[in-house]
Amino acid sequence: METDQISLDKKYMRRCLQLAQNGRQNAKPNPMVGAVIVVEGQIIGEGYHVRCGQGHAEVNAFASVKPEDEPLLKVATMYVSLEPCSHYGKTPPCAELIIKKGVKRVVVGCVDEFAEVQGRGIQKLRNAGIEVTVGVLEDECKALNRRFFTFHRLSRPYIILKWAQTANGFIDDDGKAIAISSPFTQMLSHKLRAEEDAILVGRVTDEREHPQLTVRQWIGPDPKRLVVDRQHPLNLEVLHAHHIQSLIVEGGRKTLDSFLAQGLWDEIRVETNTRLTASGGTRAPQLPADAEVVAQHDYDGHVIISYRSRLAPRPTSESPT
Repeated sequence: METDQISLDKKYMRRCLQLAQNGRQNAKPNPMVGAVIVVEGQIIGEGYHVRCGQGHAEVNAFASVKPEDEPLLKVATMYVSLEPCSHYGKTPPCAELIIKKGVKRVVVGCVDEFAEVQGRGIQKLRNAGIEVTVGVLEDECKALNRRFFTFHRLSRPYIILKWAQTANGFIDDDGKAIAISSPFTQMLSHKLRAEEDAILVGRVTDEREHPQLTVRQWIGPDPKRLVVDRQHPLNLEVLHAHHIQSLIVEGGRKTLDSFLAQGLWDEIRVETNTRLTASGGTRAPQLPADAEVVAQHDYDGHVIISYRSRLAPRPTSESPT
């Protein structure tokens, strides 16, 4: 049974995660981070990282504290979904600001794997005499910024393989393009595009279907459009050098299979139209043996299932997009 303190820590860390997601579009290439300041069960300040180059979540949380509540910081607990930074970048170190404010306790969701941080912010806080708790809702916090962590840990984008298939497992009808998605699930696909940095298809798919690969049914920026073939293979190092943290691979079958064969995937999203069958054509790719279902949603007969590797951190609940 959880203690009252552990239960409270999880409660306020969930609020940090809610806040952090508000920065999904504009915080990139920085991670999404939320921060909450609590005194005796009352939130006196909160914030999130709104935009790259601007104040971090901790800075915005402190800025939201009313002047009359400033003295309470000496008995306050600050919750932050990601370890406070300890280095000078576009903004000063948040760890130093927390020390300066005199916060009594800090609860950290997960350690920042970025090379300039990696535990240094936590150690700096502890060296200043601040009580620090690490690892509250750790899987959820890591999963929120899985694109950021993958980019820095593996020096490549977070790769999402995506396809739509008929009820009997085909991605086309005798080699011809077929409308598998519904208007609603197509909108979800455009929402995903707005959240990721780049999108890729193979040459055959590009020539046969002429996909726009844009955001037309959602609000947000279009992902960078990439087309590959044998003469123009994908270079992950180039994508990393251009700070592309996430990549959607939408097909065709050979392109998807090439990623699967190399183990180059972090997430797989499959939409199945349970009311549509094809007489033949191109079979959908085979899922890897280590693919594990992390989310499943049914939208009027259009089932979207998300998979990740069994070894990958994931939150306790998933969104289909």
